[in-house]
Amino acid sequence: YVSGHTDSDGPADANMALSVARAEAVVNTLIDAGVDFRRLYAIGYGETMPIASNDTREGKAQNRRIIFELEE
Repeated sequence: YVSGHTDSDGPADANMALSVARAEAVVNTLIDAGVDFRRLYAIGYGETMPIASNDTREGKAQNRRIIFELEE
């Protein structure tokens, strides 16, 4: 899985769309690099899974991320 995440700035629906777009961009880059598309799955979580406070600039930067989850 490739999951996209955002900070809490802006509307929740826009953040969800942005997180999906981020994940899809990474998946497309991996496909262009030769990874079999059947091994990839993009998902967006928007602002729903923060790993840091959205009250600081540093926390927001940490929340804007992509995560790779590998399965066998």
